[in-house]
Amino acid sequence: MDQPTVGILHPGSMGAAVAACAATNAAEVLWCETGRSTASVERAAQFGLTPVATLAELLDRSDIVISLCPPAAAEDLARDVAGHRFAGVYVEANAINPTRVQRVAGLLEPDATVVDGGVVGSPPVGGKTPTLYLSGPADATEHIEALFVGTAVRTAVLGTEIGKASALKLAYASFQKTSRVLVALAVGMAREHGVDQELLAVASKRTDSYLSEPQYVAKTAARAWRWGPELEEAADVLEAAGLPSEMLHAAASTLARWHDAKDDGELTLTDALDRLAQP
Repeated sequence: MDQPTVGILHPGSMGAAVAACAATNAAEVLWCETGRSTASVERAAQFGLTPVATLAELLDRSDIVISLCPPAAAEDLARDVAGHRFAGVYVEANAINPTRVQRVAGLLEPDATVVDGGVVGSPPVGGKTPTLYLSGPADATEHIEALFVGTAVRTAVLGTEIGKASALKLAYASFQKTSRVLVALAVGMAREHGVDQELLAVASKRTDSYLSEPQYVAKTAARAWRWGPELEEAADVLEAAGLPSEMLHAAASTLARWHDAKDDGELTLTDALDRLAQP
């Protein structure tokens, strides 16, 4: 598998950028354009991905398939792939909990080899260098490491146990995303009482705090449609471990108030706080 053909399933902002990095060491990177939005078509063209007409064609031609889609769709997508008896390496890189990753593996094996993946960091554009954590069969994870050598996507193997990469992804997401929600609530509370500028002045003295980056509230709102389901997945992991999950459920509920701000790059801090205050 010196230069494998790679298929990317549902190339969103992260998936398309990761796929473009994979193209460095791949013979070709394919995506299925059927049923996808105009934004997806434009994004795929921007990153130089090769369109194919059907999922069957993508799977027939691909040695490695990378699944990066909204968490709710992960198992249905894997079920579709399993229906075509895909026999290559399937990288389950969605933000889903370890139990769901194991179910995906159960759907696809023994035909395919499943690798658990979790991307930590921003999409690999503009100098960003996310890490793709991997766990699964050693020979398969070696192929994925080789795919991203010399690219902006770093890789790290956590072992052979399916679920480790997803657990790490959700553990980090539970802190990082909930912290951003708390910033929005703190600034919203302060604004209601006319002391938001004073709050930000206090926060500016603590540059190691997310509270010193209030401008990120608008970005949080635009990403809420993806972040909320991730936190629900993380809450499931806490519950399975016998740990309290109420905080993450509450954060996900807060993010749901921004659902109609999906990928709105024009949103301001004021807009985001106004929407947050609407039940």
